[in-house]
Amino acid sequence: MTYLIGLLSVIFLILAIIIVSKSMALSKGIQGTDTDSDVPVDGANNLNAIGFIIFLVLGSIGAAWSFFHARPDFLPVAASEHGVKTDSMFWISMGVITFAFFVTNALLFVFPFIYRYKKGNIATFYPVNHKLELIWTVIPAIVMAVLVFTGWRTWRDITSQAPDNAVVIEVTGHQFGWYVRYAGNDDNKLGNNNYKLIDNTNSIGIDFTDEKSFDDFTANEMHIPKGVPVLLKIKAQDVLHSVYLPYQRVKMDAVPGMPTKFWFVPTISTDEMRYKTGNPDFNYKLNCTEICGSGHFGMAITVFVDEPDEYAAWCKQQKPFLTQNPDYLAKVPEKFKAKAQKYIEAPAVEADSTTATETATAGTASLR
Repeated sequence: MTYLIGLLSVIFLILAIIIVSKSMALSKGIQGTDTDSDVPVDGANNLNAIGFIIFLVLGSIGAAWSFFHARPDFLPVAASEHGVKTDSMFWISMGVITFAFFVTNALLFVFPFIYRYKKGNIATFYPVNHKLELIWTVIPAIVMAVLVFTGWRTWRDITSQAPDNAVVIEVTGHQFGWYVRYAGNDDNKLGNNNYKLIDNTNSIGIDFTDEKSFDDFTANEMHIPKGVPVLLKIKAQDVLHSVYLPYQRVKMDAVPGMPTKFWFVPTISTDEMRYKTGNPDFNYKLNCTEICGSGHFGMAITVFVDEPDEYAAWCKQQKPFLTQNPDYLAKVPEKFKAKAQKYIEAPAVEADSTTATETATAGTASLR
């Protein structure tokens, strides 16, 4: 690498010397003259002018080819309500920028061709045109203001308070995976958590002094209902992560010590997207888009968008964390023990063999 940098430095130095020498030769040729009759013309003058046009044409063709070649890999239609709005904003902005790009670059390359040096041509002294300056200042300012205002309004709606009927899901990033906690089937409210309570089993530090945590359950995958607002409460345990649902156009950083949130309404179920893509094995994914360490590439979980009745049935099948880990009942305050007890499954009582025999004998005797 050092040798390559040294070689490039030498090449650029030689090119700089050549350009400076040419400039000095031209300046000597025009000193003390009022006309261009004796000014030497570089033989490459016309070639350079034509080269501008060739570069413009080939560059435009290349840009168009690049767009259409990559188009099959674009994400399909957004699978959320706000995603449709952001996609629309993106393509409008892209259209405005593309139009301005081609207009300005066409002028940039065509003008050197049209106004290249020709013997006898005299440039017109045109110092200022207030009307023209007003036009090219005001019009871009108005377009920019409209784009900014539209973007602000859309972002305001996205970051507004989630509806009261939103499904609440907590997503916690860690190296290198995601913990998903649901608000439970009884109150749709997440209980508190505390990093000081984290242990080998309670990976997110669920606080059982909060009665709202009794029905919370965790999962290794994410299920969300179609057509219902979903509120993601986002946290991180170690380093910066970022929640990314590409098909739903959801992205929000997970910052240690600073909870964030994002709510959205899914509009296309997993089965519907499988039909749209023609891929029976398609699944939505929740990825991390913040480089967070050596295992970042594999930091993803599967996301299922279910019909509302299917989602409700799936939730009913899930057991609260407290039910699966009854030892944590000891951490519940006495005043909440009775409420927490209903989430503890009573252990099955195995009948003693002697008792069973006596019961059977008594039953037989009674029949006699």
